[in-house]
Amino acid sequence: MDRRRARLLRGGEAKTGGVLYWMSRDQRADDNWALLYAQELAVERNSPLAVLFCLVPVFLGAARRQYGFMIRGLEETAARLALREIPCFILQGEPAVVIPPFVSRHRISCIVTDFDPLRIKRRWKAEVADILSTPLIEVDAHNIVPCWLASPKEEIGARTLRPKLRALLPEFLTPFPTLIPHPFPWPEKAISPDWEDIRATCPADREVTEVGWCIPGEAAAGLAMNAFLASGLAHYHEWRNDPTRPGQSGLSPYLHFGQLSPQRLALEVSRQGGDKPGGEAFLEELIVRRELSDNFCYYNDSYDSIAAFPGWARASLAKYRNALRPYRYSSESLERGSTHDPLWNAAQMEMVATGRMHGYLRMYWGKKLLEWSDSPEEALATAISLNDRYQLDGRDPNGYAGIAWSIGGVHDRAWPVRPLYGKVRSMTFAGCARKFDVNGYIEGVAKLMLET
Repeated sequence: MDRRRARLLRGGEAKTGGVLYWMSRDQRADDNWALLYAQELAVERNSPLAVLFCLVPVFLGAARRQYGFMIRGLEETAARLALREIPCFILQGEPAVVIPPFVSRHRISCIVTDFDPLRIKRRWKAEVADILSTPLIEVDAHNIVPCWLASPKEEIGARTLRPKLRALLPEFLTPFPTLIPHPFPWPEKAISPDWEDIRATCPADREVTEVGWCIPGEAAAGLAMNAFLASGLAHYHEWRNDPTRPGQSGLSPYLHFGQLSPQRLALEVSRQGGDKPGGEAFLEELIVRRELSDNFCYYNDSYDSIAAFPGWARASLAKYRNALRPYRYSSESLERGSTHDPLWNAAQMEMVATGRMHGYLRMYWGKKLLEWSDSPEEALATAISLNDRYQLDGRDPNGYAGIAWSIGGVHDRAWPVRPLYGKVRSMTFAGCARKFDVNGYIEGVAKLMLET
């Protein structure tokens, strides 16, 4: 493996003992650079290898919907690891509380973990590193080009990050080696996690129920990827912005939970049509836009605050702070999809019922919140709260960057001034109606709600 994908977060004492992969963002056994690197270190040291996942009971508004999807996926990943003689341990609690005793008890010599740009994940790592003297190594198994190598700063937008990624892709968009059966056994018999008990005792909000359209796990992710490659990729450039067509890949939950490697997806798209319009458009979203979101959250600690908005956007939005809003809704009305706008309502209710919202409608949805809120701060907080509670792929850099684009012009340019929006790009019902069959979409969601 190219060791530029890894970096030392904390040095430590040289010890003998097992290597531990602290899995977090990239929840898969296959095509996982962090796990491959952990095994590489363990083989070099003739050491056993284990995987640990720390299940934090309250995480950024996630509900039963997201926890259920994640836990079922982890169950499959643990079974795949067992086939390679790698035990998987599940700890429940705050990482700084439960991980250090585990490391001491099992005499761990080195910890490898996966990269995540979100503040809470970075805080977890810092707190664990402050307690332990064990070396902690971070591997970017989520981005094709490691985030800290792609750029040393926050990028203005896709136009500035794109050439940097393209220059490095030939070095990093490479095939994966195989995770082998680990040759050095764990020194004690590992007890399989009680998955039913873990699901039953998870305290997450049970009002937001699990969904049936997206089956969790690595196997289902692979099947969904192959289905998209076979029937959706060729039309992606034509259909992706039309919510009434099957133009979206449907892979975002698998990418968010790390059940599908973005690099594996990029390799398969490149092999099966990366030089055609659909493939080119999809790779732009998968690589440039997705890695731009990581860049935004990594280099801007205020990614969920209006402080992250560009200066021109903050200044122009400030002029409308005291402007009269033609429409104003309570948080309860918004959550129920009870506004005057049937398109917004349909998008909101599809998200509530299914945990997904078409990408084009997410932009419209966010911009209407700016129109209907007393301040950009309120609009941003509402958008993040609803997105993270209902979307399967919430609590993700893509979500934070997309909401900041919709409400605050992040990664966009200044547009002619419009009431309430200032210089932030606006979107209208009429504009949507010119792009796709709005009534057909609304009717489709109404039918969906009757069936659920």
